[in-house]
Amino acid sequence: MKTRLVAALAWWTVSSFAQPAPEIPYKSVPQFLQLPEDRNLGEAVGVAVNSKGHIFVFHRGGHTQLLEFSPDGRFLREIGKDLYGFVFAHAVRIDKDDNIWCVDEGSNMVIEFNPEGHVIMVLGRKPEAVEAPAAGHSETPPARDNLFNRPTDIAWDAAGNGYISDGYGNSRVAKVDRDGNWVKSWGKRGTEPGEFHTPHSIATDLAGNVYVGDRENRRIQVFDRDGRFLKQWTNVGAPWAICITPGPHQVLYTSDSVPGRIYKLDLDGKILGVFGKAGKRLGQFGWVHEIACPSENVLYVGEILNWRIQKLILHPSH
Repeated sequence: MKTRLVAALAWWTVSSFAQPAPEIPYKSVPQFLQLPEDRNLGEAVGVAVNSKGHIFVFHRGGHTQLLEFSPDGRFLREIGKDLYGFVFAHAVRIDKDDNIWCVDEGSNMVIEFNPEGHVIMVLGRKPEAVEAPAAGHSETPPARDNLFNRPTDIAWDAAGNGYISDGYGNSRVAKVDRDGNWVKSWGKRGTEPGEFHTPHSIATDLAGNVYVGDRENRRIQVFDRDGRFLKQWTNVGAPWAICITPGPHQVLYTSDSVPGRIYKLDLDGKILGVFGKAGKRLGQFGWVHEIACPSENVLYVGEILNWRIQKLILHPSH
């Protein structure tokens, strides 16, 4: 039985040495986001784009903020100012109805806003000061349904089920239905197939498969919508960020953020191209934390070290 499992895993694992990675030419649009005179971005950990092309930025400034910009980069508004669940931003995503979902690592919450900017659903619960562990009892509590421990990201299938990477503390994926009811979870801390060490980013394809950026294990794991392990890719370094383009032809982008590389793959795990390097100049990257990919050749990347969002135009045919 063990021999068959090892053989199956070898079959479904894309090796680091499976194919060369062609370089993709690209440019970064200079001075794209236009902030008000009295504002600056902090760590720009989250970026997402809705159906109208509006850009949403979730960042760690003096305090966590969610900002909205027009398609041409003009500042429009702040959403959720002084919100109880905004503690330490991690990711922002937009669903098919243009609702805005913020994953806050610090409050252990996932918060849904409607397009008008009002909270319509909360998942998880922010720990209260009175619930802090007593001195000498700071060990990580066991994973529990309906609660998160430093969650990192969210994605959806066609039925509206949400998949939450529950991330630094619980090392699992949680599934909730479209009404926010807990369905199931899978995974635990470890290195075997179906286990995780910091599931940091998550995405779904049109078939409902779930792609998990298992960052510290330096792999992307792929599951079906019920959490059954399908395959893993070990050819893209440590996946900090994952984004899958809209259909009908889908590709996946992922960031190996310390060396500053972004990879383009097909959904079989074949590398189609790579670009970028670490640095501070325009077109270089300082820890890409989230990628939005509204189309195959236009990307938005949020950076931690450089406190900015870059809009990238790719030219893969050159």
